[in-house]
Amino acid sequence: MAAGQDIPSGFTPLQVLSAFPQAVGAFYFREENGREVIAVRAEARHANAYGGVHGGFLLTLVDIALTYKRGVTLSLTTDFAGAAQVGDWIEAHVDVQKTGKSTIFANCFVFAHGERIMHASGVFRLPKVAPARPTDA
Repeated sequence: MAAGQDIPSGFTPLQVLSAFPQAVGAFYFREENGREVIAVRAEARHANAYGGVHGGFLLTLVDIALTYKRGVTLSLTTDFAGAAQVGDWIEAHVDVQKTGKSTIFANCFVFAHGERIMHASGVFRLPKVAPARPTDA
């Protein structure tokens, strides 16, 4: 399935702050119950040697989701509890726990095919300077 096809209702293209997310996928954004959801349709280029979505790609998804509009990653801890396949719609649901003067603590649960497949938590540093203007997605 080509990127951009069969996108669930309410999702819009993610306005990214750097070129890296554009290079690895077409990410989408939606706010749900006051929380951010960053999502992507898994493509063949995201597959590992076993045909599933590569763990490194899922780590990229959670890092993008957790740092979106927030800053840079200081610490990221992840646990895999399942797998995603090419063609799956994968959603990263972000829950900010605490925002301090210079750091943010947040969690993220990743879902594919209706199941929770990954958990991530991290600590993020607020930038000292404003990020570059978002690029057109």
